Amino acid sequence: MRFVIITGLSGAGKTQALKAMEDMGFFCIDNFPPALLPKLADLFYHSKNVDKVALGMDLRGGQFFEDIYSSLEFLKKNNYDYEIVFLEASDEVLIKRFKETRRKHPLSEEGRIVDGINEERKRLAEIRKIANSIIDTSNLTSSQLKEELSNIFLKGKKFKGIIIDIMSFGYKYGIPLDADLVFDVRFLPNPFYIEELRPLTGNDDKVKEYVMKWEEAKEFLKKLGDMIKFLIPYYIREGKSQLVIAIGCTGGKHRSVTIANALYEFLKKEDYSVILHHRDIGEE
Repeated sequence: MRFVIITGLSGAGKTQALKAMEDMGFFCIDNFPPALLPKLADLFYHSKNVDKVALGMDLRGGQFFEDIYSSLEFLKKNNYDYEIVFLEASDEVLIKRFKETRRKHPLSEEGRIVDGINEERKRLAEIRKIANSIIDTSNLTSSQLKEELSNIFLKGKKFKGIIIDIMSFGYKYGIPLDADLVFDVRFLPNPFYIEELRPLTGNDDKVKEYVMKWEEAKEFLKKLGDMIKFLIPYYIREGKSQLVIAIGCTGGKHRSVTIANALYEFLKKEDYSVILHHRDIGEE
């Protein structure tokens, strides 16, 4: 039996997560009252028809904090295995999502959205501490969230505690505000000044070959990969669930794209959860 509880911040993507779990063959129930968890566990753990269950629980359940911990204690005493997936996102992203959907935050009926988010973080702090997986959806699309859940529950990959977001960008368009680490690759020879390479991007083989033929590019990439591998365990130790690495060049089209792609491939081989996007690749 795979018994999964999906919880987290309002607006962080629990509905999308449950849809993804349903696509993976899980029996899903959203907005499930924690007080009923023992009865449901008894039912499904003795059933021969259902072997994968996912339950969505959050503050909409009303008595969430009065019931969830006693219910989880019941599961432990009866040797009912369970997993908790906690979804979160940055304040900026959550506010944007609430404004786009024109929905009220459940804890800010009469106040500001950010106040409701802050209060919710406090109330969910304990359940976050005991979660098996913490997924920051700030920069994840629905399909990327589905992929992360698939890696955990279908492919059996152990969630290492962090999602790495690699982003290329152009300095002429500004440094990404949500970047944790920023690396400047403008020291590398610029393909922009090669007429045949100018209209291409770092996704094209000719540009990739040009950028990576320089010894400084190869050495930088090796040192960068080693440093990121060194840092990741310490970020996880400090409770960080998403690491945004920004790679910048002048226009965000050639050098930064090439290096970002190479770093992405390197970290994927190390079996980390990695996403990649090129912020300014389409800019003129």
